[in-house]
Amino acid sequence: MQYFLDGYRSGNPRIQPAAEGRSTDQGPLPEEVEVLIVGTGPAGLLLAAQLSSFPDIVTRVVEKAEGPLEVGRADGVACRTVEMFEAFGLAERMIAEAYWINETHFWGPDPGHKSRITRLGRVQDVRDGLSEFPHVIVNQARLLDFLLEYMYHSSSRLQVDYCHETLKVEVPEAADERVSVTLNTPNGEKTVRAKYVVGCDGAHSVVRQSIGRVPQGHGEDKAWGVMDVLAVTDFPDIRFKCTIQSAEAGNILLIPREGGYMVRLYVDMGNIAPDAWLTQEQVLEKAQAVLAPYRFEVKETAWFSVYRVGHRVTDKFDDVDHEQVNNRTPRVFIAGDACHTHTAKAGQGMNVSMQDTFNLGWKLISVLEGRSPASLLHTYNAERHVIAENLIEMDTRWSRAIGAAQDSDDPQAALKGLAEVQRQFVTNSEFTAGFATHYSPGLLTGDDTYLGLATGFPPGCRFHSAEVIRLGDAKRVHLGHVHRADGRWRLYAFADMVDPRSLGSRFNALMAFLASEASPIRRYTPKGADPDAVFDVHGIIQQSHLEVDWAEMHDFLRPHKGPLGLQDYQKIHAPVLGTDQDIFDLRGIDRGAGALVVVRPDQYVSLVLPLDGFEELTQFFSRFMLEPS
Repeated sequence: MQYFLDGYRSGNPRIQPAAEGRSTDQGPLPEEVEVLIVGTGPAGLLLAAQLSSFPDIVTRVVEKAEGPLEVGRADGVACRTVEMFEAFGLAERMIAEAYWINETHFWGPDPGHKSRITRLGRVQDVRDGLSEFPHVIVNQARLLDFLLEYMYHSSSRLQVDYCHETLKVEVPEAADERVSVTLNTPNGEKTVRAKYVVGCDGAHSVVRQSIGRVPQGHGEDKAWGVMDVLAVTDFPDIRFKCTIQSAEAGNILLIPREGGYMVRLYVDMGNIAPDAWLTQEQVLEKAQAVLAPYRFEVKETAWFSVYRVGHRVTDKFDDVDHEQVNNRTPRVFIAGDACHTHTAKAGQGMNVSMQDTFNLGWKLISVLEGRSPASLLHTYNAERHVIAENLIEMDTRWSRAIGAAQDSDDPQAALKGLAEVQRQFVTNSEFTAGFATHYSPGLLTGDDTYLGLATGFPPGCRFHSAEVIRLGDAKRVHLGHVHRADGRWRLYAFADMVDPRSLGSRFNALMAFLASEASPIRRYTPKGADPDAVFDVHGIIQQSHLEVDWAEMHDFLRPHKGPLGLQDYQKIHAPVLGTDQDIFDLRGIDRGAGALVVVRPDQYVSLVLPLDGFEELTQFFSRFMLEPS
């Protein structure tokens, strides 16, 4: 974490000084805003957290509930989501409180005693090397607390306007007119006009209905009972994530919760009438039948709910019809459950929802800051709609595998079905960890032409971090952790085999180009702004940090910034000693030629280029960036 750039100030450095005109009392909802976010689920608050760092973008968040969520709902936080929270500086706090899922166990009918359940398999939950972060369990309410606190401590001092129910959204025909949003507030109806509206208001989204978008797919008659409980039990795997399938009583997904004592049960209650309701006692009785002959005595129930969820994907994630894409740009977006719904078995709902708005947030920032044209916003639907479809396909396969294992009366067939459940779990491990997202080549993503230079960073996939040693102070850090949720692009230059201090080094030549007036960095960075205000460039040399002095490196990687002209010492890195930890080996960097890896503000790789790919780099950014006026 870097601070004091603008001068010394005492106190908690995570609490940013309030921007001019901002205070702890943000006042009543204004009649005009730049961005209006509807809903305070994970998708809405993650978007709000991104925008809160930009006080010049007037953002407000409305929520019909009376206050923040206190308990229940989603709980699984995928590795990829923890990586994303690291960009907000929140990962360390989250994983310190969370329950870490280390193994997943598979239980089914005992082949010799069908009335009993027995452990039939166990697998490591996240394979080694997939991420530096674990798969964790955190109460959704607590996760939202982190985001609310981040917003409040930002320079915007952004807070939620509770008790504000969205009634309708109206999009005017004229492109220069703002979207009109009618709200029911404690003081009566109010109309707010916004440049952009983002509906994160759930499966029954008013925003989605207002723009005529329709969920497509099918519902389910099957009901699930969900309980967070403190219980006394002799079930031996109560502190492991388990899929438990009995011969006749049904099945359970068991999730240990944070704190070491609480556990969540997702209990399959079977097909029931749409108007039927299930009691807590009925769900517990079903769970006890599945766990038999093990005892399960609930001492306290922290949360209970029953839900039915089908597999649905909304036809489009913005207000522009396909045939209008060339004539209009989006002004209303939907995200999260407003776009896609599915079962809880894959644990992806909250994670994919936040990825939706992490994708959208930096694009809104780029447009509103004047860095990119509004046409950039078409890429949100283009990129995220296919991800939602992939999620539904995976969840359907997983659900069918569990159902097939449960429904068979033949013990041998049931065992084969349970083996298939375990196989599907391993096969889908990258998806459930959040790493199956692969954006296709397009406006923001290049192709694999130069992938051989850095095989571990395929374009369209998330930037896979590895440890390096910071040259300026010999601190061992994760390279990917320099990436903040600040709307900036990252350029990681991996040096070629020539000594980086030599004029014959391609690495040095790249730095000279990036420092020149011909580079896209100079072209798209506003005059008077810090040199890394739009592009954050980092260099990674091949030599040990013991062999090269920081002061010998190119001036471009040692910029002076801020009102005091202070020097940044954290942009040059060396490999960790030992071949099994060397980032060049871990990520397949061509040691002879080196590589330039361009990473989007949402941590996804845009393209890999040779160090002398000046023209390709310039052409890439010219496709979607605007020169400052």
